[in-house]
Amino acid sequence: MQQQSSMDGRPCRFEQGPIRPPSEAGSLLLRVTRNCPWNRCIFCPLYKGQSFSVRSATEVMADIDAVAWQLRVLQRREEAQGPLSRSSLRDWHEQLPVEERAAFRAAVHWRDHGQNSVFLQDADALAAGADELLPILAHLYRIFPQIKRVTCYSRSATVVRYASAELAALGRAGLNRLHMGLESGSDEVLRAVRKGADQALHIRAGQMVRAAGIELSLYVMPGLGGRELSAEHARQTAAALNCINPHFIRLRTLAVPPGTPLEEEKLAGRFVPCSSLEIVKELLRLIEALEGISSYVASDHALNLFEDLQGKLPDDKEQMVGMLRSFLTLDSKQRTLYLLGRRAGIFRGLSDLEDAASLEEVELLQQQLGVTPDNVEEICAELMKRYI
Repeated sequence: MQQQSSMDGRPCRFEQGPIRPPSEAGSLLLRVTRNCPWNRCIFCPLYKGQSFSVRSATEVMADIDAVAWQLRVLQRREEAQGPLSRSSLRDWHEQLPVEERAAFRAAVHWRDHGQNSVFLQDADALAAGADELLPILAHLYRIFPQIKRVTCYSRSATVVRYASAELAALGRAGLNRLHMGLESGSDEVLRAVRKGADQALHIRAGQMVRAAGIELSLYVMPGLGGRELSAEHARQTAAALNCINPHFIRLRTLAVPPGTPLEEEKLAGRFVPCSSLEIVKELLRLIEALEGISSYVASDHALNLFEDLQGKLPDDKEQMVGMLRSFLTLDSKQRTLYLLGRRAGIFRGLSDLEDAASLEEVELLQQQLGVTPDNVEEICAELMKRYI
């Protein structure tokens, strides 16, 4: 659908997709593709029943213009009236034509977060191809020269279809970082979850991105192998990461979303999820096996057991390993309190067990919910559904 203009020439339509990485919370979201070109991973609830399509460069550039227009109007009004309150902005939003509101919201959000990063949506913006992406990037930097980072999601199977020169051209044009779902380095796990890639393909794609001068952020999903393949999952994932040496290793602990094929596997008993204790042991195996790389490990998602499990390899490896080992030494009472506190959003890391106010809040919640070492996993699983 082509972008249209209102009677006074201002862009009207603006389109955004449903997701972005947590690290792009303050970014301007521009929809380059709709949905996911693969859409078969059994653990993913997004885009099911929706077809994949590529928006034209003309449409995306019109979206860029729409945000720029809203920012200019916002700046002029604040120069005349002074800073606008949140209630004034809400009133302004409600007075706009419906078709302009999305661009207005995007402009206000981006302005409030510094206007220095952009995320190209949806699940695989690289699927649009270099011929579409290069003019989008050129227009983006021409309209907003202050931008410091432009990122997007992509898939290994998409990356390897690019010529090395095309990837390098995207990097030179200002595509600074790719977010890619490794999920696992185990071929057995990857087949089971229908990822559409194997370890060799992941390694090849990751090395191509690095060679193109683009930052690489790889997502790893603790628990994806279930209880049966947990050790294999950790070992082979570490092996893949050691070959790729991504700039970022981002942890995303598995949750089983309702209505997914993975939930069907779980209900049929063919997939047995790891317990929290087993997840920690898997993480320990994974991090202990990371060797010869300089990646930054990030735990920036609410589903993870430890928000503060992060650091730069190799320097911070022992600190991360030590944290995981400390959890394993907790007695059942402490472990129960920590799991409840974390899943309730009260704790960020193990050190919060020593915060008297936070601990008191968790103990009160434990009494209210009747949480014991025997039922803590079940109750925490219910609490986790808020984050899926």
